[in-house]
Amino acid sequence: MNPAPELGPQLKQLRLSGILDSLEARNREAIHSKLAYTDFLALLIGDEVARREQKKFTSRLRRAQFRTTKTLDQFDFERLPHLNRSLVHDLATGRYLSEKAPVLIVGPCGTGKSHLAQALGHCAVRQGADVVFTTCASLTQSLNAARATGSYERKLAALARVPLLIIDDFGLKPLRAPADEDLHDLIAERYEQASTIVTSNLDFPEWDQAFPANRLLASASLDRLRHNAYCLVLDGQSYRAPKQLDNPVKSGPQKAAKSTQS
Repeated sequence: MNPAPELGPQLKQLRLSGILDSLEARNREAIHSKLAYTDFLALLIGDEVARREQKKFTSRLRRAQFRTTKTLDQFDFERLPHLNRSLVHDLATGRYLSEKAPVLIVGPCGTGKSHLAQALGHCAVRQGADVVFTTCASLTQSLNAARATGSYERKLAALARVPLLIIDDFGLKPLRAPADEDLHDLIAERYEQASTIVTSNLDFPEWDQAFPANRLLASASLDRLRHNAYCLVLDGQSYRAPKQLDNPVKSGPQKAAKSTQS
């Protein structure tokens, strides 16, 4: 007998309608394996828990707004022989989230900073944390737009509460007023309250260049970011290097010699 018609309305009333997805299969399994009632019930509850966890994960992943699905398994460590792998894998455990510590990632263009930041964000999502990924430019633009609509304080408070905020491409463009003040306010609100991952093409001593109009603001902001921060330096060849032709056209002797010298 198919139990779904009898249990369907009651399961929906209890907000357990997901059980209906596996009820028939589990019922057949219970009959075939002669499972005890409690074992049958445990299977159904396990299915419901797994379904809800997957639903939460999918929702967190959507809210994170990652550019692409970048995971740590896809990261090419071989291209970065000097990268502190032990620290990367330690960060992947999410311990820095409970410490509410920042993670700062620097390196030249194309070395995988965004990939690594999103991979750590993906780990955090799997661990049940809410994450928001954004570029520095998009972040300051969204805060300025909120100011124009009278919702700045609400927007700032929402960003301040996110357990993990990933700010990509810090320092790519100079911060002008009010963007520099907005970023400072957000960093100050999150200081020792939530974790922030920041990526930048600038070396750490150059970060104050992102605040060209206000060195005092730069000092106050960067002081908070650097305090108790985990730092990763990615130093290697760009992933975006052009592909070489399998059979390149040979140059004449003089041109080949000149290109070798350059």
